[in-house]
Amino acid sequence: MARYFNTTGLCNPEEHYMVDPLRGKYPDIRRLIEAKQYFLIHAPRQTGKTTLLHALARRLNAEGKYISIVSSLESAGFQDITVAEANWAIINSLRDNAELFLGEEHMPPALEQYSPAVTLFQRYLQDWCRGLPKPLVLLLDEVDALYDDVLVSVLRQLRDGFQRRPRLFPQSVALVGLRDIREYRLKARGENPSLGAGSPFNVKAESFFLPVFSEAEVRALLRQHTEETGQVFTEEAIQKLYAYSGGQPWLTNALANEIVAKMLRNDYTQPITADMVEEAKERLIEQRQTHLDSLVDKINEPRVRPIVMAIISGESIHFDGFDDALRYCRDLGIIAQDSPVRFANPIYREIITRVLNSSFQAGINPDIAQVSWYVRPDGSLDMDKLLEAFVDFYRWHSESWLERYTYKEAGHQLLLMAFLQRIVNGGGRIEREMALGNGRTDLAVVWRDQVIPIEVKMNHDARSLPQGLEQLSRYMDRLGQRRGYLVLFEKAPVSEFPWEERIRRETHEVNGKEVILLRM
Repeated sequence: MARYFNTTGLCNPEEHYMVDPLRGKYPDIRRLIEAKQYFLIHAPRQTGKTTLLHALARRLNAEGKYISIVSSLESAGFQDITVAEANWAIINSLRDNAELFLGEEHMPPALEQYSPAVTLFQRYLQDWCRGLPKPLVLLLDEVDALYDDVLVSVLRQLRDGFQRRPRLFPQSVALVGLRDIREYRLKARGENPSLGAGSPFNVKAESFFLPVFSEAEVRALLRQHTEETGQVFTEEAIQKLYAYSGGQPWLTNALANEIVAKMLRNDYTQPITADMVEEAKERLIEQRQTHLDSLVDKINEPRVRPIVMAIISGESIHFDGFDDALRYCRDLGIIAQDSPVRFANPIYREIITRVLNSSFQAGINPDIAQVSWYVRPDGSLDMDKLLEAFVDFYRWHSESWLERYTYKEAGHQLLLMAFLQRIVNGGGRIEREMALGNGRTDLAVVWRDQVIPIEVKMNHDARSLPQGLEQLSRYMDRLGQRRGYLVLFEKAPVSEFPWEERIRRETHEVNGKEVILLRM
């Protein structure tokens, strides 16, 4: 049986196509272990953290200088658990997980001689290390699962045992989770100020962030499937799969698995095309699997919402805690690690915008959402007619709808996208480009052979219109189109700027291209 693209849990090379989890990282990690350092490894969910830990532990054990295991702290991740109960759960997990990595001669002590206590984790590690012939390297996964007092207790016990390493405590410990070192120090500092500066996890240089796959790594992953089955990914398919996933490991595997296992039912005789990748992307968005649902759960968090709103609206934002919010969103994998500030990949962007405008979309009267009304006899989409319908809809509904909407700062853009999505779903798609601070949202409505550019802006001042015309002209050049639409939303309330004056349609010529301006 051929290996397959894994989308559920730990990867192993016997069953799954894999990118080397230790690629480029092992020398730096080994250097920290040799120096008896404690460190962090962090990355968003389903990016290969646990797979890396298992590969690291097995490699260290195979080299023979250290004894290493991976253990999860998730069993102690309950809000109502006491510190003593959490310590007992942690050492039980240690004992169980050790069986996956070690022979009987290196196993942790039997549990019968212990009972729950607030420093049990530290004492158990001391007793275990005392009986080992080689230093212990302990890799602790799911540190994010720990709450408040339990997290402080674990950090405190690791700090207190730090000076006893390596004879009576692990030579090196890795805490592994979603967040960078700063988050744990802040959480611990409230109850135990000394952990702020005295913690063995205090050095920023000792925190590793796992990057997404590069394009070369995605190609190498797909090539494994081709070499084992003979099934070819066309060049266009590879490029589109990488573009849609942004190299995010779960998305990369999920797109490939959706095509190979579900759409083609493991028929390896068919080449995989760009159209198949397009369909797989839509299927993943519709299915909203656990990975994508967990992303959606985050968008209303106080540190996430302002960043998401600013990306969708294109507005620049300045507020207390902005840097922390940005770092938090990057740690969660919602936004890209580099500038400009934007969603991490097109699938996340599509999921988030569709979820946010779903209430708008569901509330649109079906009488005005008949696709056939906006399709010409030759099958082309009449975008003039569609946007005229939106202008009328916006005039009569926007004030009441936006007022009760949580994301009202990006509500104008989301309302337009919801209206277009409701219609275009009947035979086309919307492609979106958005980033914090670029002052606009770019949309491309794709309908059969038509590609229709639309730029959406808020009218802040006298510069907004000329900037929008020039920005749309450049966007049209990238899309290879000679006609496009600029939708300019007024910020002034209707009480100050009545509908009769604000709704206008104009035609402009910009750099030899036709731009239809809709102001509202």
